[in-house]
Amino acid sequence: MTSQVKDGNVAARLRIIRSLSPGGIAIAEPSGPPRSDGLRQYELTTFENLDQRSDEIARGLIAWGVKPGMRLAMLVPFGGQFIELVFALLKAGVVAILIDPGIGRKHLVKCLSESRPDGFVGIPKAQAIRSVLRSRFPQAKWNVTVGKRWLWGGQTLDQIAKRGREASGDILPTVERTDAAAIIFTTGSTGPPKGVLYTHGTFHAQIDRIRERYDIHRGSRDLACFPLFGLFDAVMGVTTIIPDMDPTRPADVNPQRLIEAATQWEVDQAFGSPALWNTVVRWCEANKVEQPFPTLRRVLSAGAPVPAATLTKLRSLLDPEVNIVTPYGATEALPIASIESREVIAETGPAAAKGKGVCVGTRFEGVQWRVIKINDGPMTQIDETEEMPQGKIGELMVSGPMVTTEYVVRSDQNVMHKIHDGDRVWHRMGDVGYLDSRDRFWFCGRKAHRIEAGNRTLFTIPCESIFNSHPRVYRSALVARGERPNQTPVVMIETIDCRQNNGKPIADAESLRKELLELAARNPITRRIEEIIIRRTPLPVDIRHNSKIFRERLAEELQAERR
Repeated sequence: MTSQVKDGNVAARLRIIRSLSPGGIAIAEPSGPPRSDGLRQYELTTFENLDQRSDEIARGLIAWGVKPGMRLAMLVPFGGQFIELVFALLKAGVVAILIDPGIGRKHLVKCLSESRPDGFVGIPKAQAIRSVLRSRFPQAKWNVTVGKRWLWGGQTLDQIAKRGREASGDILPTVERTDAAAIIFTTGSTGPPKGVLYTHGTFHAQIDRIRERYDIHRGSRDLACFPLFGLFDAVMGVTTIIPDMDPTRPADVNPQRLIEAATQWEVDQAFGSPALWNTVVRWCEANKVEQPFPTLRRVLSAGAPVPAATLTKLRSLLDPEVNIVTPYGATEALPIASIESREVIAETGPAAAKGKGVCVGTRFEGVQWRVIKINDGPMTQIDETEEMPQGKIGELMVSGPMVTTEYVVRSDQNVMHKIHDGDRVWHRMGDVGYLDSRDRFWFCGRKAHRIEAGNRTLFTIPCESIFNSHPRVYRSALVARGERPNQTPVVMIETIDCRQNNGKPIADAESLRKELLELAARNPITRRIEEIIIRRTPLPVDIRHNSKIFRERLAEELQAERR
């Protein structure tokens, strides 16, 4: 498909899909509660509808006076309209500011303010808040209300679309692959969220790699449990089935709703976080559901490592031919590597359970990677790095066409993450691990989360895997007391009972603590860990995938205890 895209604009791919399959369903979104038979009505958008409607909005923005390169913040809940609006902004040459609303109001307002938006595309509630806080957004003159507009000025989406229908001539701009397309924010799991600059070329590279590696074909039907994947679906000719769930709380999904949607639409692909699939597996076990997704042929799970035990249980619920893949990457660099469930179950999973780290697999085409000596300070030139030998833990840096080259919000962080190597820019992932003899990367945790206890360094993933092997442990978190280099390791335990009885005392907590201490003493990786805390409440996790543990919050809890 790449060779057919003349315009550098990634949204030009949508025109190609429209020409190939104008009446194909691009988006199916629930439009009411399930009926007694479990089926429900869906609002349908064809590829022709999606391309035409996004064209109208893009033309309307340009006719109104919006200029290519302007920044417009998107504050619209995920759904068919969200996908339509993002493509409209891309076609208009606008830089879309995309922030996960789940980061909380404080971070949200700060990120938006620092992005210096020229305007907002938002629902009435968002525009009302923007109006109240307008002093924080002095440049925001181009505001589009998705819905009814009150007293805050600007245009409604309907007015913009009408302008677009009435505009004459070819007024949409020509866009190059090097032009800015979006500012996407990190979750802020290891510090304040950072705004990552995506070019149209970044998106092209991502789409090509994902489609080729996973053999995704036009006509597939995807149960999109992770919102942004719906954008990739559209330009691959894949139907996006939007499930009945809160995308900011995937761990709390109702599996029955997913099964109903998958059955009704005969989906052959599904994308969800490890927390979501764990919830699905447990629900199926509890309700004795043996084959919930009979038509599935491909499952993608990203956001955190998926334990081999979860993959084994998930495979037992699916057709034996199904591929379950876990792409690895970050907001700044995605996709980087991938591994299939059979390899995890047969080989890398058992090694992970013994503290070897989690294997994320082999590189995508075009990716280069190196493991370098851990350094907490800035590095901007390649000659400042020291490459580690095979099998030795260090920090990972990557380069390639899907790797972004700069932060444009919190740009002070560029010196901490971007390394220049002639014309090439490497991104320091902030992850630690090692490369094996087959050039696979074994993830051992975040660099910021390692613990330096005297002359010994402990890494989160290898240590936590030892505790996670206990049948009563749902997950664990290695956290430090004190400051480097004299930190004391503490392990916080979230039990399976804790998830079922949030806030209530954990049965036999003291005997469980003793069992875990004995388990730790038997392994050289964990034998120095002498403090274990059995929590009454679940561990705090990221809002995007509900899978990454917020260890910074746990460290703050430990600090508060000492005061």
